[in-house]
Amino acid sequence: MSRLIIVSNRVAPISEGGPAAGGLAVGVYDALKETGGMWFGWSGDVVAEPPQSITLEERGRVTFATIGLAQRDYDQYYRGFSNATLWPAFHYRPDLIQFDRDEFDGYCRVNRWLAKQLAPLLKADDVIWVHDYHLIPFAQALRDEGVTNRIGFFLHIPFPATQVLLSVPRHRVLVEALCSFDLLGFQTAPDLRAFCDYIETQANGSVVRIAGEPNAVSAFGKTLRAAAYPIGVYPDEIALLAKDGESGREVQTVKTTLRDRKLIMSVDRLDYSKGLVERFRAFEKLLEHQPAQRNNVSFVQIAPPTRADMDTYRDIRLQLEAESGRINGRYAELDWTPIRYIHRQYERPVLAALFRASHVGFVTPLRDGMNLVAKEYVAAQDPDDPGVLVLSQFAGAAQELNGALIVNPLDIAGMADALAAALAMPLKERQARYTDMFAQLRENNVSVWRDNFMRDLQA
Repeated sequence: MSRLIIVSNRVAPISEGGPAAGGLAVGVYDALKETGGMWFGWSGDVVAEPPQSITLEERGRVTFATIGLAQRDYDQYYRGFSNATLWPAFHYRPDLIQFDRDEFDGYCRVNRWLAKQLAPLLKADDVIWVHDYHLIPFAQALRDEGVTNRIGFFLHIPFPATQVLLSVPRHRVLVEALCSFDLLGFQTAPDLRAFCDYIETQANGSVVRIAGEPNAVSAFGKTLRAAAYPIGVYPDEIALLAKDGESGREVQTVKTTLRDRKLIMSVDRLDYSKGLVERFRAFEKLLEHQPAQRNNVSFVQIAPPTRADMDTYRDIRLQLEAESGRINGRYAELDWTPIRYIHRQYERPVLAALFRASHVGFVTPLRDGMNLVAKEYVAAQDPDDPGVLVLSQFAGAAQELNGALIVNPLDIAGMADALAAALAMPLKERQARYTDMFAQLRENNVSVWRDNFMRDLQA
């Protein structure tokens, strides 16, 4: 059987049976354990000089191959083009794009360098699966090294509409690089349509759409296939985590301090794409328009830090701190704080148990590829007394979770109305919505996502 080679920007810190790994890491690691293979990528270390060797660690049938990045490479490839140019563009924020030619050159250089490190480790029948926007030029770089293996690519974030992508300098170079892969995977059908639209309108290429099969794409003198593969979670595993975590100290503390109040729960990385400021203002609007909810509901927002060395992320943190302080100053009482804004990380069992203890899951990104938090929230619920998911129409998960209350994250009053409806929803309706969504999660779990992609890549 062919080995599977996973390539990602970061190699996830997996410990056997440990709680820290997310659904994606678990799904990929399961595939590696079944087939045998290697996980290759950046170690997370920033070093003074480019490292000369890869660190190899064997765990059963899986080899973890990691390497550090020099400071200049980190600044240009990661902080620069990946996260100051591609991230805002792909999340429909062209106003936040920062482009620097040297950073683009660094992005391409690091991809070539990483490909050069991986190439000697490959065997002739290896199947290579590359993940996410940091590594768009990776297949092209491997081809330049003489690698002829099957190479697939999965984009975990949205693929932007053509007119948005055109705002990225070097957009044509990027799309041409994508066409060096054998199979492209996107989270949703709209993302796939956006890619195909670019091929047809900007690259003078062609797309053949075949029902039930990946689209056949021809462009830049290359042929490849492209399809949507919505990523999932393991819902039964999350349900067990949530149930087991109910007696944990953190969850019991929250329940004690809530008294008989209802809980609205949100968990996001601290990022401008998550719609956090709009979410705070929607909760404020709920308290303004529904006086009966004051001192009867609390909103917990957990937002762990991310990319703290970038100005835009420092700015969003300051803005959230100011908004939560202002709203609490307006509505708080001696025995009640409306918003609990927590800027730290919790392990998955704690988060799952908090989801289970809450009455509303509030997941309203301005734009998101999928948003696994929405799926994890549903999976964590008590079937006898489930909470209600309020979900942004711009999250990929909204394509699947029909039992959620779907909102426009820019409509503050509309989100407040949805919160009020969720808090007042009768038990039978909550159970029916939960049952439908949980069945959907089981039908399209992370193994289905992985297996469908690998089937098409190896076909």
